[in-house]
This record gives sequence, structure tokens and C-alpha cells, in this order.
Amino acid sequence: MLRLLLTTDVYLCRYTGALLEEDALKKAAENGLSSPEFFELCIWLGSQIKSLCNMEESITATDDIESFQLEISGFLREMSCPYSSLVSGDIKDRLREKDDCLKLLLFLSTELQALKILQSKKIKGSRLEKHNEIIQEVQAICDALGLPNSSSSGLPPLLTSVEQKIKDILSKVKNNHVGTSLLTKPLNSDQVERLEKINDALCSEYECRRRMLMKRLDVTVQSFGWSDRAKVKTDEIARIYQPKRYALSPKSTITLAHLLAAREDLSKIIRTSSGSTREKTACAINKVCFSVKMPFFCLFLQPIAYFFHSGSLMSVSSL
Repeated sequence: MLRLLLTTDVYLCRYTGALLEEDALKKAAENGLSSPEFFELCIWLGSQIKSLCNMEESITATDDIESFQLEISGFLREMSCPYSSLVSGDIKDRLREKDDCLKLLLFLSTELQALKILQSKKIKGSRLEKHNEIIQEVQAICDALGLPNSSSSGLPPLLTSVEQKIKDILSKVKNNHVGTSLLTKPLNSDQVERLEKINDALCSEYECRRRMLMKRLDVTVQSFGWSDRAKVKTDEIARIYQPKRYALSPKSTITLAHLLAAREDLSKIIRTSSGSTREKTACAINKVCFSVKMPFFCLFLQPIAYFFHSGSLMSVSSL
């Protein structure tokens, strides 16, 4: 019965070697470490398990039986094998009996099946999460356009309604109201994939910068509590600061959709020190006249204030 179950387990692991038949598996288990097929199956199961989870130990092809036994022992210990006969006692005696060889294959094959099931659930979960993100985006579009966002009818009818609504709205405005698209040609699948990789790299870089500036902001605000007058107002400072601070996120929200929606005017480079830009980024901190007597931590405030007042500029440039 054990051999039959093991044969089924090995088959379910997508193994295509020489031990798919029960008789062949029985003979290999009887021969144990002297069977090349037994060696091959152990190595294959070990490599499959290692590819699905982060393990330090591995089972590799070797002509030295003693080295192979050591690798098996380390591999089983890392996986917390419950069979004491496989993880304790003299290493040379652990795989001499047929039953122990069958236990080894049974443990490895069932562990591999479990890992594959978990991997499959992760993939399905990521796909479902991606689908939910798409649904949320479409519902947000429907809300903005004043359309009923019933997702029960499926995405295609919703997208058709969105397209028709946008065409109706555009027909009521001037031709140059929206502007010309920055991208004049459609993107193929390869270009979309490359652009997504570029955006991921840029978002990662800007996330690092944003984390640094947010840390500088935290340190600067903490430094205001050094004085005796401020120490008695610690709770009041935290009450005012923390809600605004927790609303900030280091993650970028820029996606490929922003590029597809970009207009030609986005390609015009505007100096950050220009008058039109400073009207939107200026704040009370910029009006402070710095002097020698100014506390050193105030030097941190201007770049931080500019960063958070010009978040849209940073977001656009991150793509």
C-alpha cells in the first residue's frame, strides 16, 4: 500500500523518470543507495523542492555515497523531517532498509506536492488581486463620469459605456481642450513590458529618495522638542504632526496609465524656480530670513517643504 501511494505521489509531482511503475520503484527502494534510479529521483525531488522555497541545503549529483548521505541528512534536518530513522543515528545506516528508502521518497514527494499547492494558491491570489485592482480602477472611472458602476455585467460592457460617455463629453468641448497625446503611436506588448520595467526601476529609486526626505522630516520635527518650552507641548506637536505624517507614503502611484494619458504640454520643461511654479510651491517656511543665529535644523526644512508641496512634479518626473 505504501508503495502504491508513493507511486501516485511521485506521479503527481510531474516526475517523468524511470520509477513511475510500482515494481520499478520497489526494486529501486530495495537496492537503496546502490540504485542509480533511486539517486536520480532523490536529486530530482530535492531540486524541485529547493526551487520552490528558500533553502540553504541541497541534494546534488555525486559519486560519493557518503557525501550524498550527508547532503540528504542536512536537507531533511532543514525541512524538519518527522521520521527519526532518517535524521538520527549513524548516517551510514539510515538508508540501508527498504522501508527507510520508501519513507524518504514519501516525505520528499509529499513536501513537494504541498509546496506546489501553496505556490498555485499564491499565483491565483496575485491574479485575483490584479483583477480586483482593475475592477477598482474601472469603478473609479465610472464614479468620475457619473456612470453606474455595476461590475456584475462584466468589464467589457462597462468599458464600452465609459468609451461612449467620454466621446459624448469630448463632443461638447473645443478640439484643443484636452490637447494632443504625448504618445503618437500605439504600444505593442514588448514596449509595454519594457516601459513597465523602466517605471518600476524609477519608482524604486524615487521611493528611496522619498524615504530619505521623510526621515529628514521626522528628525527635524523631533529636534523641535529639544527645548524646555517644547517639551511640555510634546503631545500637542504629535497630535498636529502625526496625522499629516502618516498620510504621506513613500510609494509612487505612477503607472503606465499616466504615460498613456499624458498630453504634449507635459514634455515642456519648466524650471522649478520659475514664478509660475513657485506660486504653487511657496510656503511660509520660504519667507524665513536665514541668519547665523538660526538653529541648524532649519536648514532641513526648505528642501522638505518643497518636496511635499511639489509632489505632483516629483510624480510626473518619476515616469
